[in-house]
Amino acid sequence: MAWTGNVITRYYRELLQFCLRKVKNPETAADLVQDSFVRVLTMERAGQAILDPRALLRQVALHLKIDMDRRAAIRQHEDLDSLPETEMPAVPAHLQPEQACAAIQSAHAYLEAIDSLPTRCREAFQLYAFEGLPNKEIAERMGISLSMVNQYISRGKLACAACREALEAAPAAR
Repeated sequence: MAWTGNVITRYYRELLQFCLRKVKNPETAADLVQDSFVRVLTMERAGQAILDPRALLRQVALHLKIDMDRRAAIRQHEDLDSLPETEMPAVPAHLQPEQACAAIQSAHAYLEAIDSLPTRCREAFQLYAFEGLPNKEIAERMGISLSMVNQYISRGKLACAACREALEAAPAAR
């Protein structure tokens, strides 16, 4: 259906009433209607088939209203400077500089533990732990027996467990 003035006038009032019921503000409703027509017209000009313009206009208007509500919710906050110190929002622990630094140091410790494994053992463990390959596929890829793969993976797990224990025993060293 071509977007002529006839199509716009046909659905304008109905869409405006729909939006008024959603937002209870005539100016905001008119903005939603206009934005809805612009988006649907853009879709039509891009070659997208529009089988039911009425339903599409309502859906687009509803999504625009949801976006508007989300933006309003984000904007509705108190000025952080006006909050008492005791009411300041807490930063999650994983975003604290000390925690982030400790996490990086832990990751480096684990990587060092894995790097310290013999070459073939390290290769098998990396295929298992980082690429998620099953043991049988690792054996085929590396040209070794399944029992050897199991031994290599066990050795890698032991190295990681020892690293974890060392990190837990010396948290201040991190």
